Amino acid sequence: SSKMEEILRDGRFSCVARDPRFWEMPERERKVKIDKRFRAMFHDKKFKLKYTVDKRGRPVNYTSTENLRKFYALSESDSDLSESDGKELTVKKKKKKKAKGKGEADS
Repeated sequence: SSKMEEILRDGRFSCVARDPRFWEMPERERKVKIDKRFRAMFHDKKFKLKYTVDKRGRPVNYTSTENLRKFYALSESDSDLSESDGKELTVKKKKKKKAKGKGEADS
């Protein structure tokens, strides 16, 4: 940390601390937002690969779903909508079944 302070005191590099191009990106902006249509890629076996070595040949023990969670996030508005849509659909299905039951009894 003291080495970094020395670098920032240098006139040539003092603008680096104030320049937004060099700031670290916040977590919520770093991840790509995806909607509910692609939700299955987090838990579907088709998207899961188990790696035994990394790109340099060193042994590792992780899966591709960890990478997916690292780079993608479900959009909050879609996840809220999907929950409310699911509740509405179940209510509508129940109402339709009751209506059909009455219609069949009349005929």
